Amino acid sequence: MDTPYHHLHAPPYYPPLLPEEQPSDAGPPASHRKPLKGFAAILASAIFLLSLVALIINQTQKPLPSQNNIVPTSKPTSFSNPEPRGVAEGVSAKSNSHLLRNIKGSYNWTNAMFTWQRTSFHFQPEKNWMNDPNGPLFYKGWYHLFYQYNPDSAVWGNITWGHAVSTDLIHWLYLPIAMVPDQWYDINGVWTGSATILPDGQIVMLYTGSTDKSVQVQNLAYPADPSDPLLLDWVKYPGNPVLVPPRHIGPKDFRDPTTAWAGPDGKWRITIGSKIGQTGISLVYQTTDFKTYELLDEYLHAVPGTGMWECVDFYPVAINGSVGLDTSATGPGIKHVLKASLDETKVDHYAIGAYNPENDKWTPDNPEEDVGIGLKWDYGRYYASKSFYDPYKKRRIVWGWINETDTESDDLEKGWASVQTIPRTVLYDNKTGANVVQWPVEEIESLRQNSTVFEEVVVEPGSVVPLDIGVATQLDISAEFETELLGSGATEEGYGCSGGAIDRSAMGPFGLLVNAHDSLSELTPIFFRSSNTTNGTNTYFCADETRSSLAPDVFKQVHGSKVPVLQGEKLSMRILVDHSIVESFGQGGRTVITSRIYPTKAIYGAARLFLFNNATGVNVKATLKIWRLNSAFIHPFPLDQI
Repeated sequence: MDTPYHHLHAPPYYPPLLPEEQPSDAGPPASHRKPLKGFAAILASAIFLLSLVALIINQTQKPLPSQNNIVPTSKPTSFSNPEPRGVAEGVSAKSNSHLLRNIKGSYNWTNAMFTWQRTSFHFQPEKNWMNDPNGPLFYKGWYHLFYQYNPDSAVWGNITWGHAVSTDLIHWLYLPIAMVPDQWYDINGVWTGSATILPDGQIVMLYTGSTDKSVQVQNLAYPADPSDPLLLDWVKYPGNPVLVPPRHIGPKDFRDPTTAWAGPDGKWRITIGSKIGQTGISLVYQTTDFKTYELLDEYLHAVPGTGMWECVDFYPVAINGSVGLDTSATGPGIKHVLKASLDETKVDHYAIGAYNPENDKWTPDNPEEDVGIGLKWDYGRYYASKSFYDPYKKRRIVWGWINETDTESDDLEKGWASVQTIPRTVLYDNKTGANVVQWPVEEIESLRQNSTVFEEVVVEPGSVVPLDIGVATQLDISAEFETELLGSGATEEGYGCSGGAIDRSAMGPFGLLVNAHDSLSELTPIFFRSSNTTNGTNTYFCADETRSSLAPDVFKQVHGSKVPVLQGEKLSMRILVDHSIVESFGQGGRTVITSRIYPTKAIYGAARLFLFNNATGVNVKATLKIWRLNSAFIHPFPLDQI
């Protein structure tokens, strides 16, 4: 039930977010029961700013190599010793030693802090390690999620396929492990794979196995009992592996087969990520029975300088932006998304383009924003995404892995590591024509409880306004912002996200402080920053983790990017807060940022929510609707009752 709309006005001046700690007194919060009257709140900044910016390798494009004249090169070492877990085995880094190698000291975590970090409506196993989402599908009334899982420890290794089911993508039931590494062709890991549902309802599951010689091969599995809606038991094809690395591909550079799509000739296609030298590539195979395959001479696509492609995803989107499409859809009014997870940067990139089903080639609409050098799927802590088509609601849904940025020793102590994002729908943005939009599945709204509305809150330059909603640990926040320029609007160059929330400019930053302590010693700003440049107005959507935790042994950085804002649009954001996970959606999901944070003080009843305006030249008017969210039911399936 909504509380009445009301108006809030910030007092005329509050000290801005500053780069060094200042003494402060906390003033009374803005109440949703009555209009805000004068209150004093002197903003203290957090302790030492740690701003490590992710290294993105921008390399000049070179002519594409042909498949026949390149000798594979050894993979360059991306990180200094100690080598992250998983790299030697031939997968992307599964530990953070390379991120935290310069961090001095460790934090004295308590069990209460670890308990608070565990989410309440995001999917995660009961315990131990999880990474990539695998083979998602909808079958006989159930949504299935498989996932990379270590049943023995909270660090990567002994990778099996965990399995869970849901009727609504929110409440989940754990099932027994679906597949374990028990054959020579997958004894070193049952790695990432995808499901394809054939027209007759059969399910084929292709996955990468790491052999007893640590060679990456592709294997086939299928349900032991197709009549079982829970798909409890899986059979590995006796003729595995069905694919081995081609001659020109390295033995550890051949992984993660996609969902198959049907071509006009009736044959099925899959694509598999790889690399030639430093060129990321997507190999294409054709098959009629998923047991024997033909490798095509040409790649689906290749981009020099992007390195190894893994967890490739390829699917159609309708240009009218109305509904999701089956993976085999082609024809007028359709474009195709190509996504790759870049092994060297640990970032998911995508581009939109045209697919030619006659020669199985894909061409980006904008070569300057090709895969790996342009748009990111998510600008935060996010990797190895996997989509599927939901025929029940005619939508495409994408999952993504949120990995940890603390130490392995902390993960072992708390007994678990990693979370999956809230499932998101994916549509082509027919307003910009240049990107997709992602949005939390509508089922998340079933968790909404009471809501609070704040209408036209005026936040003056240098102001922080507490929002009186009580505990701010599980929230769904919808916010719109309008700005009033106080000066001439002079040209400003060089502003973006990288300076974080303390980097003041005329038109930003402003937004929300989530998981913030009353003292503001810990806070996570989610914000917009606009600037007038010689090329027009740029708007950035950002998340600043640098003050999210007092703990020194946590990797914290600023994330974000430009976000398209069209004529007549207000600046808008939606934020899902679930304890230590914050998912932020700018301008209807054109730019998305996932934050993984580890507060030490802003937890339980001490977690608060604030509006802030650290711009120097604009008043900000904010209208918000904030829902408390209930916890999801995520428990073992009562198999003894069926």
